[in-house]
Amino acid sequence: MKVSDKLMTQLMVMEGLSLEAYEDCAGVPTIGYGHTRNVKMGDRISQYWAKELLKDDVRMVERQVLELGVVRTQGQLDALVSFTFNLGIGRLKSSTLLKVIRERGSKTAIKREFKRWVHAGGKRLRGLELRREWEANRFFD
Repeated sequence: MKVSDKLMTQLMVMEGLSLEAYEDCAGVPTIGYGHTRNVKMGDRISQYWAKELLKDDVRMVERQVLELGVVRTQGQLDALVSFTFNLGIGRLKSSTLLKVIRERGSKTAIKREFKRWVHAGGKRLRGLELRREWEANRFFD
């Protein structure tokens, strides 16, 4: 199973595009569509390379999510890849969200767990609220 074009489009919207390195709200140097590995302040890239980095990053996250053995539908894969792309596999692995999914929790319980992850740098962010809403809904598509 592979992530959908719907997710790739949504990630580009949610992450936004920056061709110049910046510090995200948690202070992490970021470039392109949310790329953070080996980024230094002052780095610049083209839109072409931003898309290539996104594809590479998503493939890596996709493998990490699939290795968990909990994905049964396209919507679940897309939702969990989006979540992990944003927060990292370590946070997903240690989350109550994953525990509830493994226990086959209710739709309400799973959606509630997605929506707990809306803070960055100690602040509640509207962008993360919207992202978690999208992920919670996509999980059940």
